[in-house]
Amino acid sequence: MNASPVQARNVVKHFGRTTALDECSFELPEGSVTALVGPNGAGKSTLLSLIAGLAKPTSGEITVHGTAVRGRMHPDVSLLTQKRPLYDQFTVREMMRAGGAMNDRWSPAKANEVLDLLAGVDKDAKVRTLSAGARTQVSIALALGRLPKVLLLDEPLSDLDPLARDETLRIVMTDVAERGTTVLLSSHLLTDLGDVCDHLLLLDEGRVQVTGEIEEILGEHHVVVGPVELELKMDGVVDTSHTSRQTTALVRGGTVPDGFQTTHPDLEALVMGYLRASRTRKLARTQ
Repeated sequence: MNASPVQARNVVKHFGRTTALDECSFELPEGSVTALVGPNGAGKSTLLSLIAGLAKPTSGEITVHGTAVRGRMHPDVSLLTQKRPLYDQFTVREMMRAGGAMNDRWSPAKANEVLDLLAGVDKDAKVRTLSAGARTQVSIALALGRLPKVLLLDEPLSDLDPLARDETLRIVMTDVAERGTTVLLSSHLLTDLGDVCDHLLLLDEGRVQVTGEIEEILGEHHVVVGPVELELKMDGVVDTSHTSRQTTALVRGGTVPDGFQTTHPDLEALVMGYLRASRTRKLARTQ
């Protein structure tokens, strides 16, 4: 049986006295597209850096295709960071040649194939003249030119207009279909994540809150609605809100009491419930 493309076992990461990740354990299935979500400061970017090998965990272990990540860029991984590091004085074409020079495993055909599918990118334009969205798309071409087995994307859609987001997601999904690439995609654009992702990894305060196949996770949760005068007594309540007339709660498991209606949430409702709960806990600690 093949090892999972990405496995994390009890991963802890400290920055001084700050704990960025705390006992994180999970696996990503091969060929999956996993949504990495959580509030700001949850540890998402730190986790991506550890998987890529740009940083070392304080304790615990991360493996990629059975090989431990040792604090240097893993050859099977490509990471698109939020900073989109490119050489401003280069043209796009020169950036692709630089990608070939800096990577032992490099496919100029793949990189150029991606660029040719992006309507807004001029290969002869200087990088410094590109819009933020075009810089992102050039960075994705570089990431895919490495022919990664694991593709890590940190907010890849935030700079893109709706058409460019659609183009970019189609390119990533085509790579998944053709090469079986495993993708971990961090984004706040929940609607886009729901369209392409089949797995979920939800972090909060450095801990894994929820992980697994999205359909199974949604099936485990309920949105429970009932009159405000009824008391909601059940285990597994994630988040609760009230209006003058009704109580609404996101619940994981449990038996819904009489007087309440229940439906399964979609991905956006699920994530928003966990984010609201996180904010409520943080506010409570400051009071």
